[in-house]
Amino acid sequence: MDFQNALTGFPLDRINTRVPNGSYTIWHLLEHMRIAQWDILQFVVNPKHVSPDFPDGYWPPVDRMAIVSEWKKTVTRFKADLKAISKLVKNPKTDFFAPIPHAPDYTILREVLVVADHNAYHLGEFVSIRRILNLNPVKEY
Repeated sequence: MDFQNALTGFPLDRINTRVPNGSYTIWHLLEHMRIAQWDILQFVVNPKHVSPDFPDGYWPPVDRMAIVSEWKKTVTRFKADLKAISKLVKNPKTDFFAPIPHAPDYTILREVLVVADHNAYHLGEFVSIRRILNLNPVKEY
C-alpha cells in the first residue's frame, strides 16, 4: 500500500487520536515521517543544511494537536519531498555510489535506502493503527 492509499478516506476528525498505549497521535506520526524524509533530502542536496536535534526535533511536541490545515500541510509537504527524492533517483546523472561531496562518509544510495526503510516502517505502523482504531483504509490489499 502506498502513502496515498494509506491516507485515503482517513477521517479528519481523528487526526489527533492517540496511538493506543502510546504518547503520540496519528498526525504526530505523519509529521515525524515528513520531518525525517525532509531532513534526509536536505542532507543530500544542501551542504549548509543543519539537521534537527535528535530525537526531539524529529517529532512534534507530545501535547501539540493539529488542525485540519496542518494535517493537509504535512501531507502536501511529505508528497513534495518524496517527489523530489524520486526525481533525484530517476535522474540518469545521479551517481548513487559516489560519496556526497559535503558528507564523504555517505552516498545517495544509502540515504535513499534510509528514506525508503523509514517510510515503509512508519507507513505500516500507520495502516496498523488505522485498523486497530477501526479506521480502515478504503482499499484493502
